[in-house]
Amino acid sequence: MVTSRQLDSLASGKQLYRRITRAKRLYLLLGAVSLAIVLIIDVLVGPSGLPHRQVVSAIALPSAADAPTWAIVWLIRLPAATMALVVGASLGIAGAEMQTILANPLASPYTLGVAAASGFGAALGLVLGVGLLPLATGFLVPVNAFIFALLCSFSVYAVSRLRRASVESLVLTGIAFHFLFSALLALLQYMATQEQLQAIVFWLFGSLSKATWTGVAIVGSTLLVTLPIFARDAWMLTALRLGDAKAESLGIDVRRLRRRVLVLTSILAAMATCFVGTIGFIGLAAPHIARMLVGEDQRFFMPLSALNGALVLTVASIVSKALVPGIVFPIGIITSFVGIPFFLSLVLIRRSRYW
Repeated sequence: MVTSRQLDSLASGKQLYRRITRAKRLYLLLGAVSLAIVLIIDVLVGPSGLPHRQVVSAIALPSAADAPTWAIVWLIRLPAATMALVVGASLGIAGAEMQTILANPLASPYTLGVAAASGFGAALGLVLGVGLLPLATGFLVPVNAFIFALLCSFSVYAVSRLRRASVESLVLTGIAFHFLFSALLALLQYMATQEQLQAIVFWLFGSLSKATWTGVAIVGSTLLVTLPIFARDAWMLTALRLGDAKAESLGIDVRRLRRRVLVLTSILAAMATCFVGTIGFIGLAAPHIARMLVGEDQRFFMPLSALNGALVLTVASIVSKALVPGIVFPIGIITSFVGIPFFLSLVLIRRSRYW
């Protein structure tokens, strides 16, 4: 028989759960509103110095805008701002799920050598003009970057399967491939001419200046396709944070889940980096901020990681244009300056209660 004290305890527990859930939903709402605000600011700010009213008018009535204003707003600013949004969200989700399946607070999309492989693929196209898909000559550099990033991820998984795909073997194999592709990239830089070397370095810095609507559509479509899959696996990924043994006791095929998430995160990270170059720390910082706010529940953790990634990258885009009037700094430099203090804080402070 249930006592009145037990009923009161149950009722108070339900009230506490509702309060916590409301707080998590509020964080999601605040993240979405903040992202909308900084996205508008990102479009309004630029080296051309267009008045804000003129920019707003060109967005609202593109047919009434003069040719230079229309080109600046619709072919430069809007694609760059939208690309920052989808790339940041992709890296945020990829970092969140990478940390989940590897149970490592310092894991990111680049843990498995994706960035180094992507850089090598881009450099291969820039220096030698060699592409793995002959029909994709118009997208030689991004296609090469994407393919080599995927090849690296699948190679890491193939090698780790020899060790039964344990978390430790995945991480160690990823580190090995990171150094391999870094060495190959250094070799291409050594072989490159002065002009080719400049192009490689600029690509490695990471930049939104060459964003196009085609690139935005490709990255955005990949994000929209993978999101429902992650949402479907949300409860299994939450259970995985309890440990492999407990997850398996709940009927979860841990190896299959880890393999599926590894493939999806690799695709997201590869697609995000192939158009804008190497952008670090987004996949590391965004999930940690989300975890501090909403915990490990994937229903809130995953979307907030996406919002945080988009928010951080969009703010970095604004800073890159606002530091020196008339000059746009590579966004990869800005994210590194922002990410380094955050990374050091993770290393230096004691292990936090939320990990």
